[in-house]
Amino acid sequence: RFPPLFSSCFTCSLVITIIMAGTAANFKPVTHVIFDMDGLLLDTERLYTVSYQEVCDRFGKQYTWAVKSSVMGKKALDAATVIRDSLELPMTAEQLLEETRMKQTQLFPSAQLMPGVQKLIRHLHTNDIPMAVATSSERVTFEMKTSRHKDFFHLFDHIVLGDDPDVKSGKPQPDAFLVCAKRFNPPPPNGKCLVFEDAPNGVLAGLSAGMQVVMIPDENLDPLLTKEATLVLRTMEDFKPELFGLPAYD
Repeated sequence: RFPPLFSSCFTCSLVITIIMAGTAANFKPVTHVIFDMDGLLLDTERLYTVSYQEVCDRFGKQYTWAVKSSVMGKKALDAATVIRDSLELPMTAEQLLEETRMKQTQLFPSAQLMPGVQKLIRHLHTNDIPMAVATSSERVTFEMKTSRHKDFFHLFDHIVLGDDPDVKSGKPQPDAFLVCAKRFNPPPPNGKCLVFEDAPNGVLAGLSAGMQVVMIPDENLDPLLTKEATLVLRTMEDFKPELFGLPAYD
């Protein structure tokens, strides 16, 4: 058991942040930055929860955080398969995916940027730091989620989607981040890329790609699932670029 100090995910993340921020020597300088999207740049994870819970309600099932955390970052059909199997829903994974996507068509255009995201992305862009997005979202859902943020997403050098033919396996496999790094011009060494993630599967993918990973988890996530990250923060607002050799805020 955690002592009282670690009684919540929020507290745990905050304490880890303080500890890690005091050991900047453990961090290596980077030149490029790769961002996950869902739950990291956009507040879409809550919208996924709404859509899946509406389906689960029909069968008296609960879309718990234990299930949700196991699928965060996975490709859509892979995630639907795990959810269907975990909750023993009387439908195929394809049917579950189709039904939730119908609901998401109404929900996703309302997605908003997460706290601190606008400030960091524009700061890095102003300082000519190469940036990209590596998301498990497929083209159809990506367009829905970003419909109100077109100018913002144009700030990135490129975006790698979950249905990209070069991404053979979804997170926690490193494919998305490896493909994303190779598309920078010129491509940097993998170790020079810093990944931002909110999901345990994404953290494992980034580390497997040989990159450092800053994790900004939902406060409901089990703190034990954050321990592999290079640095854990409460929000993007807490990030100090200079810890990784990036230009500091003015």
